[in-house]
Amino acid sequence: MTIAATDRTRARFACHPGQSRGRRFPTADSEMRNAFQRDRDRIIHSAAFRRLKEKTQVFVAHEGDQYRTRLTHSLEVSQIARTLSRMLGGDEDLAEALALAHDLGHPPFGHEGERVLAEKMKDFGGFDHNAQTLRVVTKLETRYPEFEGLNLTWETLEGVVKHNGPLLTSETSREDLAWAFRAYDGLDELELHTHAGLEAQIAALADDIAYNNHDIDDGLRSGLLELEPLLELPLVGDIFKRAMERWPDADRAIIIHEAVRDLIGVMVADVLTETRSRLEAAKPASAADIRALDAPVVAFTEEMTLHLAALRRHLFANMYRHYKVNRMMSQASRVMGELFDLYLRDPGVLPNDVQAGMSGAGTAGSARHVCDYIAGMTDRFAVEEHRRLFTVQGYF
Repeated sequence: MTIAATDRTRARFACHPGQSRGRRFPTADSEMRNAFQRDRDRIIHSAAFRRLKEKTQVFVAHEGDQYRTRLTHSLEVSQIARTLSRMLGGDEDLAEALALAHDLGHPPFGHEGERVLAEKMKDFGGFDHNAQTLRVVTKLETRYPEFEGLNLTWETLEGVVKHNGPLLTSETSREDLAWAFRAYDGLDELELHTHAGLEAQIAALADDIAYNNHDIDDGLRSGLLELEPLLELPLVGDIFKRAMERWPDADRAIIIHEAVRDLIGVMVADVLTETRSRLEAAKPASAADIRALDAPVVAFTEEMTLHLAALRRHLFANMYRHYKVNRMMSQASRVMGELFDLYLRDPGVLPNDVQAGMSGAGTAGSARHVCDYIAGMTDRFAVEEHRRLFTVQGYF
């Protein structure tokens, strides 16, 4: 199963752009790019992708220009996904496209922004950022005269929808799905009961690797995390100790960089080990075989899973719930909630195109238009919009 890092030949169980199930709206082939490369480029050129540059990962975007945003996070995910895909014989371009697309539906202010929108929309179908990503790429992006959305391939849409695994299981039904999933009229074509292809599974694990590591990096550099408690964690502590022993005279920032770099490498190697073992056992002969398996084929080892659980508990207790982060999120919550309430109560303050969409839409439809508008904002725009609408000095 070992594939040299320089060998970009797709394995027989990879998704192949020449065998794609196509797009909902037929499009002439390109002489310069295959189907998955075109998907990647459509994602990169989308407005939703550009706006990730000022959307919160952990720190509100304007808190400092050294911390990760949704955009830099997505770029780091894509780099890891390409590496894993290359080593496992997957299609690098599809893995990259899925990595770049996976957070397009995130609202401003990260998970706090999602929580506020979910609360405000609870009587109107709810809000889920993964489902909103599908809505972005199939409806809200308006770049083409022939259709709404980006008209991505079946394989990319499948990977977007199944970022967290199959949507339908023995314990869930279609009615349990987020509204934005159910609102897409092509949803049932995406085989909701199966796992996604190899490349989508790779992108999902690359997401885990990226955020676990850059949250350590940002947390230490910001001062919200302290190094000494990290040294007591399994795996993470050992890697930091080795970096300190290897470079005893190096600056603290260099030690952090070296340790995080090594930690990413260890996690990538762990995924390769476990995934190759699962591929050897399953012996898939096609992408369809990957989807038909009872469990994901791309995974961490059991030992790494336990290490990551310990790390996440530590980050949650000491960083994500740090009082400075709580203060930022409290402010974000007020901004999001007050904007939503004002827009729904007084739509005349909204841009003309949003008002036009709300005309005759009813309360639920109007709420969805407001939700879409707010979800597309950057942190900075939301803060400035709130200042314009709630602070008298903003206009006088």
